[in-house]
Amino acid sequence: MWQMVLSEKRDFLLALLAGTVSGLTAVALFAQSGFLISKAALLPPFYIILILTAFLKLFGVAKSVSKYAERYISHRVTFALLEKVRLRFFQSLQPHAHSLLSSYRGGDLLTRMTKDVDTLQQYFLRVAYPPLVALLVFFGTMLFTIWFSVWLTLLLLVSVILCTVILPMLWQKPKESMSQQQYTEGLTEYFFGLTDLTVAGKRSATEKALQELSITFERDLQNEDKQALKAQLVNQAIALLTAFTVVVLGAYFVANGSLNGLYLAMLLLIALTVFEVAVPLGTVPMHKAKSTQAFERLTAFDIAPLPKQALQQGNFQTLEASSISYSYPKSDFQALHNVSFTIQAGEKIAIVGPSGAGKSTLFQLLIQNLQPNAGEILWNGQTMSQIQHEQLWNQMGIMLQHNHFFSGTVKENLLSEQNDMLMEEILKQLQLPFSLDQEVLEQARNLSGGEQQRLTLARVLLREAPIYFLDEPFAHLDTKLTTLCTNLLLTLPQTVICITHKLDELEHFDRIFVIHEHHLAEVGSYDDLMEKRGIFYGMQKFL
Repeated sequence: MWQMVLSEKRDFLLALLAGTVSGLTAVALFAQSGFLISKAALLPPFYIILILTAFLKLFGVAKSVSKYAERYISHRVTFALLEKVRLRFFQSLQPHAHSLLSSYRGGDLLTRMTKDVDTLQQYFLRVAYPPLVALLVFFGTMLFTIWFSVWLTLLLLVSVILCTVILPMLWQKPKESMSQQQYTEGLTEYFFGLTDLTVAGKRSATEKALQELSITFERDLQNEDKQALKAQLVNQAIALLTAFTVVVLGAYFVANGSLNGLYLAMLLLIALTVFEVAVPLGTVPMHKAKSTQAFERLTAFDIAPLPKQALQQGNFQTLEASSISYSYPKSDFQALHNVSFTIQAGEKIAIVGPSGAGKSTLFQLLIQNLQPNAGEILWNGQTMSQIQHEQLWNQMGIMLQHNHFFSGTVKENLLSEQNDMLMEEILKQLQLPFSLDQEVLEQARNLSGGEQQRLTLARVLLREAPIYFLDEPFAHLDTKLTTLCTNLLLTLPQTVICITHKLDELEHFDRIFVIHEHHLAEVGSYDDLMEKRGIFYGMQKFL
C-alpha cells in the first residue's frame, strides 16, 4: 500500500507539510494565548499587548488556512489512491470475467467492490498520514519546550510514546469479521433466488437466517465502535493526566526558581493542545488491520497483462484452433482437450454435443472470454491472445446464452447505430411485432423467452460483423421460428458459428463439429456424419 501512497508523493508531502503547519500553529496559538494571559497580569506597556495580540491573530489565520489546505490535499490524495485501487481491481477482474463466479460468490465480489474500497479510504486518512503529522508536531513542540524545562519536555515525550506506541501495540488487533461479507452474500443470493425460494417454501427460513446475520453484523459494528472509543478515551485520559502533571511539576519548578512562572500557563496550554493530534492515534492499529485485510482481498486477483498487438488489417479469412485445451481455475478437470480445426471465411458451422461435453467452453475460448491453458487460437494466422480484445470484439457479433436487457426502449436495447429503417427491417425478418419505441423492462421481464432471444439475435445481426458467434440461439424457439432464424443465418455472407442442442435444420450447415467427452470427436457435413454412423448418427437416431 505504501507503494501506492508514494506514487502520489508530491501531494503526500504537501499534505504532510500542511498538516504539520496546522498542528504547530495550533500549538503556537494556544501557547501565545497562555503567555498573553500571564503577561497581561503584569501590566506591561500597551505596545507589548498589541504585538502579542497581532501574533495571536497571525497564528489563528495560519492555523485556519493550513487546516483547510491539509483537508483539501489529503482528501485529494485519498481520492487519487482510491481511483488506482478501483482501476487495479477491475483490471484484475476483466481477464477472469467469465469464470469468476465459479470461484467467488456474487456477494463476495460486491463486498470487495464496496466495503473494501471504503475501508481503504481510511488508510491514508487514519493510518499512513496522521502518525507522521503527530511525530513532526511533537518534535517541533519539544524543541520549543526544552528551552523552558527539560523535565516537562521529558514528561511530554513519555506521554507521547505511551499514547502513540505502547498502548496502541497493547490493543488487541481485531480479528477479521466475516459477518458483513456473509450478510452481503446471503442478501445477494436471496434477491436473485427470491422466486425460487418462494415457490419452494424456503423464503421464511432464508429471511430468518438473514435476520440473524444482520444482528451479528450490527453487533460486530458496535464492538468495533466500542474498541475505537475505548482507545480514544484512554489516550484522552493520558492527555488530561499529563496536563495535570505539568501543572503540579510546573508549580514545583516555579516554587524552587527553576522555571519562570510567566511560562507556566503557556506550557499547560501546550500540553493540552499538542495531544489533539495524538488522541486519534489510538485507533491506528484497528484501521491498519482492516485496511491490510481489505487491500489483500482487492489485490487477490492476478492481473493478466493486457494484449497490446493491433489486429492486422485485412478481411477475415480463417479462424484456427491449434491443439487447445482448457481447465477451469482451481480444478484439474479438463473441460476441453486437444481440439484443432480451421474455419474458412463464409462457412456456416454448427457445434453440437451432449450437455457438459465442452461446447460452451469452446465458445468462450473462441470469443476470448477465456484463454486456453495449452495451444493457441489464430485469427488470420495471428495469435488471438496477443491481440487487443476490443479490436477483436469489434470484428465479432456475439450472442451469449444469457443476455442482459436494459430498462428502456426496443431501440435502446438493440445497441446499434444503424438507421431506424434497417432496425425495423431486422425486427420484421425475425417476426418481432415491436415498434422501436416500445418499452422494455429491466431484464426484459415483459418479453417471452423466445422474444428475448430474437431481440438479442437482432442486436447481433445489426453489428454486420465478419463473423457471428451464437450460443444456443434457438433454445426458446418453436420449430417454425427455429427454421426461420436458421434460414436467415444461412443466407448471410458472414461466417456463422452456432452452438445448438437442436439437431433439426443441421443438414443446411457447411460443417458440423461434434464435441464429445471434452474433445472434438467428429467433423463433417450432415451427410458425411450420417454416413459415418458415429456419435452424430447416434444423436440423430434418438431424436
